[in-house]
Amino acid sequence: MKTVVTGASGFIGSSVVRRLLERGKEVRCYVEPGAKTANLDGLDVEIVVGDVNDRDAIAGALKGADTLYHLAAIYAIWLKDPALMYRVNVEGTKTVLWAAYKANLQKVVYTSSIAAVGRREDGQPSTEADEFGSRDWDDGNAYIRSKWLSEVDALRFAREGLPLVAVNPGFPFGERDSAPTPTGAFIIAALQKKLPGYMDAGFCAVDVDDVAEGHVLAAEKGRVGERYILANHNVTFKDFYELVARVADVPAPTRKIPIWAASGIGWAMEKYAVARKQRPLATYKAAKYAATTHYFDNSKARRELGLPVTPLETTIEKSVRWFRAHGYAG
Repeated sequence: MKTVVTGASGFIGSSVVRRLLERGKEVRCYVEPGAKTANLDGLDVEIVVGDVNDRDAIAGALKGADTLYHLAAIYAIWLKDPALMYRVNVEGTKTVLWAAYKANLQKVVYTSSIAAVGRREDGQPSTEADEFGSRDWDDGNAYIRSKWLSEVDALRFAREGLPLVAVNPGFPFGERDSAPTPTGAFIIAALQKKLPGYMDAGFCAVDVDDVAEGHVLAAEKGRVGERYILANHNVTFKDFYELVARVADVPAPTRKIPIWAASGIGWAMEKYAVARKQRPLATYKAAKYAATTHYFDNSKARRELGLPVTPLETTIEKSVRWFRAHGYAG
């Protein structure tokens, strides 16, 4: 039987494909029309081209399959047409999962995000039990809102009988971040010495290979209808950039940027980029979100799945090496 991976050419998706091949699985990669497939070069996989909202195409891709990993999504802080985020991340998820429901699969792993997990009022690390609330919605951009909405739909499918497990990756770093993702842009900015400073906040980082392993473990061990946080290192921006600086031998930012200034910079960048019809490096909401600490507790994934934990320094070394080898460092 085949294992189908949507979004297979992406940063996390291509890592999941590699983990599946290591386990001897026959993998069918579902990629969007026009997608770059360099991350799949040299791999013994079947590639099927199709849109996530093409019912016939996804139904055909699921024929002869017993497992689906649905990773296809737009991960961006800004789009010229925000409605596209919802068409892909929300409507696309419903289309894919409805096809999976009709295909009688043995297991489905849906890739959500830690952005869909609610923030705690007491400042403690969030767990899978913390629900997305009005504050999260108000502060969230189109990506955050779309991932929460799509997770709600995914878990509803699980309640209706689809054997689905949701996983919530943290901020991933590692090799093959070819887009690059907004998280990869953190390291690229440091390598290019373009960081104006650091925000007095923190986030939860994870090695992309740990995320990929977590996906496969979720299919093997995850409980249907549950969600699992795949994130490992709660770290301040200051400590993160100091580690990047040490690994890459570049200057570390020394200026602390207050929240109001970060939000203002994001607002200005967004207005300037929109006027020039370009993608902004930051937006008001993205800067405001990043300027707030977001820590998470991975105890459930470690206990129930056996989520591996790669040292953060090792992950940064891999990221820096890959970005430099592929011309991202300037």
